[in-house]
Amino acid sequence: MPAQRVILISVLAIGVLAGALADDAQLTLPKMPRYDRYTRLQSQLSGAVDRGIDRVTWSDDGKQFGYTRGGTNYVFDVATLTEKEGRLPAGSGSGNDRRRRPDRGRQFDTVLSADGKLKAVSRDRNVYVSRADGSEEFAVTTDGDAAKRVKYGVASWVYGEELEVREAMWFSPDAKKLAYYRFDESKVKDYYIAYAQLDLQDTLNTEPYPKVGQPNPEVQLFIFDLDSRTSTKVDTGFGSPDLGHYIYNVRWSTDGAELYFNRMPRKQDVMEWCAANRDTGACRTILTETRTDGWSSQIPELRFLKDGKRFVWWSDRTGWGNYYLYDTTGAQLARLSKLEGSEVERIVSIDEDRNVLYYTARDGDNPYLSQLHRVGLDGKGDVRLTDPKFSHTTYVAPGGQHFVDVEESISDAPRTVLRDADGKELKELSQAGLTKWNDLGLHKNERFTFTAADGKTTCYGRLSFPSDFDPAKKYPLLVFVYGGPESGGGIERFEPPNALTELGFVIASMDGRGTRGRGRDFMCAVYRKLGIVEIDDHAAAVKELVSKRSYLDGKRVGIQGTSYGGYFSALSILRYPDVYAVACASSPVTDFRLYDSIYTERYMGQPTPEDNEKGYAAGSCMTYVKNLKGRLMLYYGTADNNVHPSNAIQLASKLEGAGKRFDMMVGADRGHSQMNATRMWEYFVNYLILDASKDALGSVWPSVKARRKKVG
Repeated sequence: MPAQRVILISVLAIGVLAGALADDAQLTLPKMPRYDRYTRLQSQLSGAVDRGIDRVTWSDDGKQFGYTRGGTNYVFDVATLTEKEGRLPAGSGSGNDRRRRPDRGRQFDTVLSADGKLKAVSRDRNVYVSRADGSEEFAVTTDGDAAKRVKYGVASWVYGEELEVREAMWFSPDAKKLAYYRFDESKVKDYYIAYAQLDLQDTLNTEPYPKVGQPNPEVQLFIFDLDSRTSTKVDTGFGSPDLGHYIYNVRWSTDGAELYFNRMPRKQDVMEWCAANRDTGACRTILTETRTDGWSSQIPELRFLKDGKRFVWWSDRTGWGNYYLYDTTGAQLARLSKLEGSEVERIVSIDEDRNVLYYTARDGDNPYLSQLHRVGLDGKGDVRLTDPKFSHTTYVAPGGQHFVDVEESISDAPRTVLRDADGKELKELSQAGLTKWNDLGLHKNERFTFTAADGKTTCYGRLSFPSDFDPAKKYPLLVFVYGGPESGGGIERFEPPNALTELGFVIASMDGRGTRGRGRDFMCAVYRKLGIVEIDDHAAAVKELVSKRSYLDGKRVGIQGTSYGGYFSALSILRYPDVYAVACASSPVTDFRLYDSIYTERYMGQPTPEDNEKGYAAGSCMTYVKNLKGRLMLYYGTADNNVHPSNAIQLASKLEGAGKRFDMMVGADRGHSQMNATRMWEYFVNYLILDASKDALGSVWPSVKARRKKVG
């Protein structure tokens, strides 16, 4: 009898505990503290900053510009410095390509000639040409074959994903020639993913997917003559026998005499910009960019002048991005910008009547404050036209006599002014309205600096705070990250804080080494060691933040990201278990030996992982599974044809093998995506704010003891 009573009490206690824990496990975000603050702010953030005028468009003669303010359209007259309601005449400004972007990794299957009379279609692995209405169709190619794994007028998936290939057929300007791709994927191994798993019967997606170090698709270019109906093979591989592995960025010259394309060897340390004769296919190299300390830029910025022969070209050959003037013989005519210690950002416009180039550069008081420059096309007279204390969005008038300047920073609300050609302010057009901002009690985001893990490099980050922020209190820190090479480096804007801060977080984002806009050495610091330098820099930033800011709780730090950010998040909590307490990793690469050839070999070296065995091992999540201490949530989409589900599954298997506990979410029939956002915020609130693992036991056991006394 006594034994039975003890068993009854034990079962009762376990049942109470299990029931309470189950209730706690279902504690959804709407039931969590401060959820009302979060939803209220989220719904009101739109319009928290009245930026003043928007959608600036100049008239073709540069004498007027149109804009909107408060939903009303206005036209501003430069001569009289006055505005009136209305719109610019039709035809002012430039149009946009309205074609719907193809799916990720894919290309348009139909292209039209410039005159709109002809159409080329890629269908069933072959190319066909017809009238625009589809009549008089004939085959350009006939040997495209699924069994032989040969296809025309379409690119391999990895080209679309990693080389920005959206087109695979190109009509010449006179519509007498058609260039097109041929891909042979016979040596590329297939990857299989089950699709439609929410249906009664699933389907199998099969994709030739070149993993790192494995055979790549073989690419060729052809030019079809519509009069003779014959094709000529383009000589894409002359020169070094290693060149021609990647052929991309294909387009016709302005006069249609040559077909331009970029090519790189598989190592991607050399980029050649080439031109092929439209009749013979013979190829010549116009420009070559070579790197010994990393990878070459795949598609340097290029802008042609009106003659179609001279062009402005971007290069970081000095270690810093600058602009140069060339002609299509490959002769350098001038070095236009001469920045050292900062980089150009983008070409704004070229005014050939005044023989000047307008461009933006990162030479403000910090590298994230964009500045407008004007320089002669002979490389003389470079002048910065804007205030380096601010970041500037500028709209230069045709003729270059005026420009509209929106100046702001992370802590300064935007102010819009009209300036003359030399940057002199002529009239203030608007100042941002912050009435709603003040009513909401918002805190400005903060720019901060930190020292990278090398102990010497200054890096930058941004902090966001809740509206009731109190520096006398302690807050968990939540890091948002992508962090992949050549990412980040965004220009400063005056923006509201993330609404998620209202749940009780301080949110941080950082630009460590490997990100863009800080020069070649800064960016290429990650070469052959992905997952080391950038992870170290973020950990150094977190350590510095919590040591210097008493309101941050160093024991409650979380990190989240998707894709490379998912890799970054998972690897961070594994490599730095004493820095990060919680991580949510969406669609992560977990070992770069599992990813595609072009991306991985660009940054990790080529040709095989064995050539950089230490680098691959050091950057693999699998290497560090025994380190896991905190809470890790993994997520993958079952239909992810980019970062395959095997990444998360293999990491899960390694963690299980190491006796580690973690959480996992699965997105059924979802592709490359982020985990359910609501569930992710619940996870962070649970383990960084509520500390659910302790709170559940703390609230349950008293009731268990009380019940035990009552039964006893």
